[in-house]
Amino acid sequence: MKKVAIIGAGISGLFIANLFKNSSNYQIKIFEKNNLIDLDGGYGVQLSVNSVKLLNNIEFYKFKNDKKFNPNKIIFYSNKSSNKLCDLNISDFNSNDCKYTTLKRSDLVGFLKDKVEDLIKYNHSISKIDKNNKKIRLTFENNETFECDYLIISDGVFSKSKNLISNNKTQAKYNNTLAIRGMISNSNNIIDNKNISLFFGSDFHHVIYPMTPNGDLNFIAIMKFKLSDEELKNYSLFSDNSFIQKILDNVPQECKKIFNEIKQLKMFPVFVSDNFFKIKINNIYLIGDAFFALPPSFAQGASQSIEGAYELFKKIENNTEENFFRVRVKKIKMVNIRSKINQFIFHLSNPLTVFLRNIFLKRLVKNKKFLEQYLGKIYR
Repeated sequence: MKKVAIIGAGISGLFIANLFKNSSNYQIKIFEKNNLIDLDGGYGVQLSVNSVKLLNNIEFYKFKNDKKFNPNKIIFYSNKSSNKLCDLNISDFNSNDCKYTTLKRSDLVGFLKDKVEDLIKYNHSISKIDKNNKKIRLTFENNETFECDYLIISDGVFSKSKNLISNNKTQAKYNNTLAIRGMISNSNNIIDNKNISLFFGSDFHHVIYPMTPNGDLNFIAIMKFKLSDEELKNYSLFSDNSFIQKILDNVPQECKKIFNEIKQLKMFPVFVSDNFFKIKINNIYLIGDAFFALPPSFAQGASQSIEGAYELFKKIENNTEENFFRVRVKKIKMVNIRSKINQFIFHLSNPLTVFLRNIFLKRLVKNKKFLEQYLGKIYR
């Protein structure tokens, strides 16, 4: 029986733990640096069909219907006028048992955690990783050690484990945008509460979508905003009321009304990966944001974490894991390029380019060949 250590109890780590648990060939242990997994957050996550199909392998289809939602469309609006520009029917990529799904991130994490709770060791922050012959030896800050045959690193964009292996050569970079999160009451009648609403603006866009059939709506905005190195190092800055107000003062005037409706508002800088790091030590793998942190403008962060975890599990199971890095890089590059294109398109400000974008967009969302290339290659 092979021993598998998983560093980080996020979406990717918990999902791959579920997959290994269903096989009698592996003994798994998940190491989490925190003393618990926070399930109080109400913010949302989008799952495209590619990840729902994989989650169904661990019975996601049984997950309560009142805790998830299946929007049919993405509706595009202009921030300035709030006029509908066009809509994209994302349900075209659905199948009978795999549908585009939105839900609370905490509910998804809770679903994944419940199945592997007995495998999680909390308060375990990694301090050293050694390779001894065919075994991998982990040392934690509490001086505990653990030997394993496979090490899977899934501790996020600021992965400590990844930095230990790379000697701090793989730092994520700030991509000059801030994410602003919150929730809006479902009773707000100025917002479509049955679909995903995407609003374009100058250096600013925001998305609103339902997370459950009758609950609050998720709000996420991406704003271009430069921060100094000193500001990025000051983790308390984003809970400082005066700094938060400074950011909100930069919100486009036409969006002020919707910001008055937001509850539990939080903001944070967006960090992304600059390149791919290939680990040269056998049987150590990266998944999720530790593998590559994507810009958020294609809503594929969670889906790609799930997809990458599944790919790695299948390749370990079939003894073809040497292909994992190459295959995953190819897919992530596709998503990364689309994420960057989306943000550029969403944030246009020149009136002429905005006018041309809106014309082309109305045609593209109805062009099945284009949609299959742009979305189908990712969603399927």
